[in-house]
Amino acid sequence: MASGDFCSPGEGMEILQQICSKQLPPCNLSEEDLLQNPHFSKLLLSLSQHVDESGLSLSLAKEQAQAWKEVRLHKTTWLRSEILHRVIQELLVDYYVKIQDANLTSEDKKFHETLEQRLLVTELAQLLGPSQERGTPPLLGLEKADLLELMPPSEDFVWMRSRLPLEVEEQLKKKCFILLCYHDPNSDSDSETLKAAKVWKLAEVLVNEKQQCQDAKSQQKEQMVLLEKKSAAYSQRLLREHRLKTQSELDRINAQYLEVKCGAMILKLRMEELKILSDTYTTEKVEAHRLIRDRLEAAIHLQEQDMEKSRQVLNSYEVLGEEFDRLVKEYTQLKQATENKRWALQEFNKAYC
Repeated sequence: MASGDFCSPGEGMEILQQICSKQLPPCNLSEEDLLQNPHFSKLLLSLSQHVDESGLSLSLAKEQAQAWKEVRLHKTTWLRSEILHRVIQELLVDYYVKIQDANLTSEDKKFHETLEQRLLVTELAQLLGPSQERGTPPLLGLEKADLLELMPPSEDFVWMRSRLPLEVEEQLKKKCFILLCYHDPNSDSDSETLKAAKVWKLAEVLVNEKQQCQDAKSQQKEQMVLLEKKSAAYSQRLLREHRLKTQSELDRINAQYLEVKCGAMILKLRMEELKILSDTYTTEKVEAHRLIRDRLEAAIHLQEQDMEKSRQVLNSYEVLGEEFDRLVKEYTQLKQATENKRWALQEFNKAYC
């Protein structure tokens, strides 16, 4: 996929997800996130061309590789000196152990004493060196010239130095055999020649095993990332399925809840209405309204009687002319008065109820 192309489903999306997982660990994005943000996906692709798998820029990664190379060289040099120093110290320790259990030859004693004397003088000279360079007073007032007087005779030193490589080689060979037997316990019963052949290949074997362990760790990390993605997807699927199964039950419960709540609200409104009516119409007011209603009903009854009489008179004189018109007008007035009182009685009854 080119750096200027937007992400699209398929192989390009898989490549981008691999880039996000390896080169940009904080950007562990899903395929849906990348599809929804094409411009951000383009930015990630552009960044991936300028960083390595660790997330460093290419120029900085090159400088870091060069710095690590120099560090490894200095470390190798220091380890060689440190190993030689420790082997010499172990030779001296073995000498003091052997001198307690066995009678050593004069040459062995001379070798170890010369080696110890030379080692001590060299270490003390190293301790004095930095203080003199800083211009500070020397340790205990000693100078290097004072220490040089404690050096063993040159003949003994030359003899000791010619024998030292053999002793160091023998000590290193013992250590290599110990390491070989620790790595491969079956090699303990092998001959010295076979052990030496195995030791010669031991470094390569250890490097291969280390590489295998690192590869296994990388695969385990990738599998963990894949497992986390699958676990998240499976959890989301379970949530969706569970939500679909319980949605109908939730809807039914919500409907029942709303129904009960509406019923309670209606009852509350009715109670407030009754409370207002109770506060408005006291016992005295109700009794007064009842008296008014009785009087209105009596008046309506009288008006109905009058109206009935007028209707009978109207029937008797309907054949008359002007006299009939007068009677009609009188009847109309009586009927209107009756309707007005009836309406007042109805309104009173509504207010009372």
